[in-house]
Amino acid sequence: MLKINSVGLTISAVPLLNNISIDCPRGSVTALMGPNGAGKTSLLKVIAGEHKASQGRVEINGQSREDWKQSEIAQFMAVLPQSSTLEFAFTAQEVVALGRTPHATGLVRDAEIISAALIKVDASYLAQRSFVQLSGGEKQRVQLARVLAQIWEYCEYEGQGNSKTDAILLLDEPSAAFDLAHQLMLIDIVQQISARGVTVVMVMHDLNLAAKCADQMVFMNCGESTAVGPVEALLTPELIKKVFSVDAEVITHPLQGTPMVVV
Repeated sequence: MLKINSVGLTISAVPLLNNISIDCPRGSVTALMGPNGAGKTSLLKVIAGEHKASQGRVEINGQSREDWKQSEIAQFMAVLPQSSTLEFAFTAQEVVALGRTPHATGLVRDAEIISAALIKVDASYLAQRSFVQLSGGEKQRVQLARVLAQIWEYCEYEGQGNSKTDAILLLDEPSAAFDLAHQLMLIDIVQQISARGVTVVMVMHDLNLAAKCADQMVFMNCGESTAVGPVEALLTPELIKKVFSVDAEVITHPLQGTPMVVV
């Protein structure tokens, strides 16, 4: 479970977030939506611990984030950033192995998880390739495999986890570099792991893609949450116009029954 209680963030006298409150129950998928500069990534960084909230607090599994040791959080929370700054010539397999660093499960078990994670994201053929030589989409799939490997015991693949904690996966624009097939792969993975109790919070720009898997959306603008609620309640022409300054029509997807934005 993840709770964001009246969180504000100011850096160098510049307010980036103001009074953000969101409840993310166990196994829920929350999509943070909004125009560029709305504060979505800043909020994700507060949850991840990269930024310390200037006001309010983040609660993880029933206690303040500050009460957790980073070594403890790393065992059940994984973060996929917008982009990687990795410059070392690691192989893709070695990058995924970084996700197992917080765990003491042994080389043999870790090797099994690394291999399975690469298969899960359609990247097993990249295992021995140099990470820096991969395309943007390939790098993103390898990084996705890394975060899945980090919380593997909580995902569909083992289904056990730690009874004292729930896993949290933070994704910052995870589909940005993906082609259509791998966008759908991502959505399938998010749906699978959330069904197993993993709480997912993701920054998205594609309203229709988010509508396929999100339980709730948070519309953000200028560091504030304009609206929080179920997908059906937020995907309205009025709110889309207010937040994105775009005229749109919302219809029902003919196959999936989810809201679909048409512009």
